[in-house]
Amino acid sequence: MKELDFKSKGNRLTSKNSVVRNKFSLLHLFTILFLLCSFFFFSCKSDLKDNSDYFKQGVFEIPAGNGYSKTIITRKDSIQIEEYEKIVSISKDSSFTEKRIKHIDTLYIKWKNNFFYTLRMKSPKKKLDKDPIFVQITKLKENSYDFSAKIGFSKYKTDGTIYKVK
Repeated sequence: MKELDFKSKGNRLTSKNSVVRNKFSLLHLFTILFLLCSFFFFSCKSDLKDNSDYFKQGVFEIPAGNGYSKTIITRKDSIQIEEYEKIVSISKDSSFTEKRIKHIDTLYIKWKNNFFYTLRMKSPKKKLDKDPIFVQITKLKENSYDFSAKIGFSKYKTDGTIYKVK
């Protein structure tokens, strides 16, 4: 009978040793995986520079499009100045002529983060001018970005591209 007890104790010891060995090998496996992941994570070098302020100051241009002329934008601190020509159609009897009127608007610009900002007219002349313009940067390029703009809480939304000139 003592022999049976010894064998059963031996089996228990053997099974405890195998559990300890399994835990030990799992710990080694996790350590090796952690070290490999850390190596790959820290060895990857990003070619992207931190250009977070690149589009926040300077001179920009929105090219002329369907129904509007080229717009020059100058940003400094929390001010944005927009220079553009409004195209007005004038009809005299049976003839139509176009007149270009130069406009300059001054807006306050407030950056929420590097991809979202809000514009507000400094001196609104119409009710629509009182609404903020919410601008979301949707795609960055080397010297330009694509944007989506929405006026206030209306359904009016426009997309475009702004190019940095200076």
